[in-house]
Amino acid sequence: MHAQGRSGPDRCVVGVRTVWRTVGDGEFYCPGCGGDRNYRRRTGRRRLVVFGVPLLPRGPAGPVVECTACRVHHQVDVLDHPTTTRFSAMLRDAVHTVALAVLAAGGTEARTVRRAAVGAVRAAGFVDCSEEQLITLIEALAADTGRLPGMYAGGTGLGGGCGRDGFDPRGTALAIELHEALEPLAPHLQPAGRESILLQGARIALADGPYRPAEREVLATVGRALLICPEDTDRLLAAARTQS
Repeated sequence: MHAQGRSGPDRCVVGVRTVWRTVGDGEFYCPGCGGDRNYRRRTGRRRLVVFGVPLLPRGPAGPVVECTACRVHHQVDVLDHPTTTRFSAMLRDAVHTVALAVLAAGGTEARTVRRAAVGAVRAAGFVDCSEEQLITLIEALAADTGRLPGMYAGGTGLGGGCGRDGFDPRGTALAIELHEALEPLAPHLQPAGRESILLQGARIALADGPYRPAEREVLATVGRALLICPEDTDRLLAAARTQS
């Protein structure tokens, strides 16, 4: 930061100069550049300068985040915004988790449901996703950790319509999965973006007919994790049913 204050023709007479020190670095989304850039996290000390000579200390400055490209200083909370790369990965994971949750709740017997789930996941960025991969993943999770299909009372897998009965979405591992995938993403999405994720799950559930109770509960959990109020969730699910 250059000294500021009264100045003569060629030099500053009196002003305040900040001497910066770098305390960290990394990659962030720069609001000034509008893209992913490297940054330096910096702190500084202000000094009163007279005729170019630093004299009295004027206190600390920062911390700030300085973009190495445009050199603009930002508040440190700018680091809370994910980079473009990270945001894309979060969005892919969110759609993938919602698709798995709806499949786990409603079962995978209907080919239309499997196709709808695969289409949503591919559109989100997992272009090589297949029906077999989704089914295998759900079964593996059930056998290994119980985290997606393990919310069923007495459930033993996806075969035979598992997920249609005995579903308890509140306080279960499924709700944890959904909240872990969706909550960090929700603040960075516009309302239309949050609604789009919910509607993708709704279209998967409706691919083989009306919502089952277990599917409605999953979608209600999705709405809560995406910070959509219950009234809007009900409205969106009703609209999706009308359009299907």
